[in-house]
Parts: sequence; structure tokens; C-alpha cells
Amino acid sequence: MSSKLRWHPFLKEWVIVAGKVQERPVLPARNACPLCYGGVEVPKPFDIAVFENRYPSLTKETSDIIPWEDDLYKLEGGRGVCEVVLYTMDHDSSMSRMPLEQIEKLVLVWEDRYKDLGSLDFIKYVFIFENRGEIIGVSLHHPHGQIYAFPYIPPIIEKEIKSSNEFYNQKNKCLFCSILERELNDGVRVVYENKHFVAFMPFYGRYPFELHIYSKRHLGSLPEMTYTEKMYLAEIIQKITKAYDNVYGFNFSYMMVFHQKPVKGDFPNYHFHIEFYSLHRAKDKIKYLAGVESGAGTFINPLPPEESAELMRDSIRRL
Repeated sequence: MSSKLRWHPFLKEWVIVAGKVQERPVLPARNACPLCYGGVEVPKPFDIAVFENRYPSLTKETSDIIPWEDDLYKLEGGRGVCEVVLYTMDHDSSMSRMPLEQIEKLVLVWEDRYKDLGSLDFIKYVFIFENRGEIIGVSLHHPHGQIYAFPYIPPIIEKEIKSSNEFYNQKNKCLFCSILERELNDGVRVVYENKHFVAFMPFYGRYPFELHIYSKRHLGSLPEMTYTEKMYLAEIIQKITKAYDNVYGFNFSYMMVFHQKPVKGDFPNYHFHIEFYSLHRAKDKIKYLAGVESGAGTFINPLPPEESAELMRDSIRRL
């Protein structure tokens, strides 16, 4: 069943229609986990495993889709690649509990997949992400992330590129570098930094506990990093995920998304960063995206970034 792209005439963006996703297993029993060693996906032992998603949102083959367009609507084949990245054989592990060496290897795997998928002639953007926790919508608990290779540049990335180009044309400097400088000077929203990266709660955070990791050096993607920078990236990811789990003493649900430059074209004003989104607004309270967020497109954040930054700094002190 091939994926389809349907054009939204008001928002001017693609909507993916993917019926195959309906077949995905949802929260199977631990002894029936398809991602465990010996299961349907990985019959042999592994360290880190990458394979194509059996229930993809984008499909490599779309030859059965006949593209068409009229004065209102447009349809194309949703040609792309969806991969699953298994972090470890340990079903009960997580990013926060894995050894640093495992996360270091994972960063190198992410880099490899970014380059390999980006080399496909029909791919314009490679999106690396992890969903963690049932409130986020996770259907399998085994520690894993995903990679979507898109045939177009997703709308949020397009907006970031547009904004960063406009800022550079007006100020002759990088918007991301300027935000990083401002956050470091203010200090109140900075959570943690190492030699090459800074983690902070952005002034404009839309989600409670929303956190961004920026590279200190201006660069656009993982392949542009030195080996040392990639190792420091692993260190700060481990530190932040440990801090999340330690805030309230339970497995913190989050979305982790990599924002890198598109794989085709020249984007000198774009800046590599990772964004974390959470729906926890207190130990026993969830922030749901309801009418205003979904219907009006305006986010309401009940937890000021300054407060969540202090909670995270305290969590790190207690590690």
C-alpha cells in the first residue's frame, strides 16, 4: 500500500496519507516485542540495528500512484524512506540508562544514515527523532528511534530556513548563534553546557520542559562535526535525558527531534540543533495539545521556561 501526499491548499503544506500505519502493533506484551532479539525484526544478536519500518508513513515505491492536480487539490506519491533505529538489545533500557559509549556509537549511526539516505536522488530532507512514553504516542517500549527521509523539506524546517535567511540579510549574522549568545548572557534558562554544546530552555518554548541543544560552532549537520564534537554531543544527550528522568523520579516522556540542514542545496545560515518536547507540566499533570493549539495554531505553555530550567538544573545537581 503506497503512501500518498495530499496538498493542503490553505496551509500550503503536504499531508501524508499512509494506511499501512494502521497495521502497526500497539503496546504488545513484553514477551511479544517485535524489536527484541529473536523477534520478527531482529532474529540475530545486535549492538545497534537499523532496518526499514515495516509499517512506513513514506514508501520507496509509489509507481501505483498516478499524480494529478486541479485548481484546488493536488496528489502525489509519498515516496520516501522510514527507518527504525534500535538503540540496544536491552528491552528495559533507555537513552538515559545506556552507557555513554553506546550513545557515542549511536551518534555515528545517525550520521551514517543522514549521509546514506541523503544521497538518494528523491530525498530532500532526513529527519531523525525519538518518541518516548505512552502519552507521546509510543506503540513499542523497546528503546528505539526513527528516521524519516522526506521527498520535500518539512514546513517547520522551511520556516526556520526562511527566518534565519531573513535575519542574516538584516543583521549579517546567524539567528541561531545570536539566540545562543543571548541565552548564555541571560543565563537563567541555561540548563547545561559542555565544551561544544549548550542545552537551554528557549525563551519562546511552546511545551513545558521544552529544551534545545545548540552546537557552539556554526554548522549545519552531523557530518560537519569533528569526531570530538560528536562525542560531546553524545555526552550532553545523555546528561539531559538523565536529568529529565530525575526531575520527578520516573521515566520522562518526550519527543527528541534533530533539526539539520536539508541534504540537497546550499543553506549557509542554518544551524544544527536538537529540540526536546514534553507534555509533563508537573509530576502528576499532563499538558495536552487541545483546541487552541490544534485549531488556532497558538501554543499555551503553563510552565515558564525559567522555572523548568531551574528544575532541570536542580535535577542535574542531584544526579
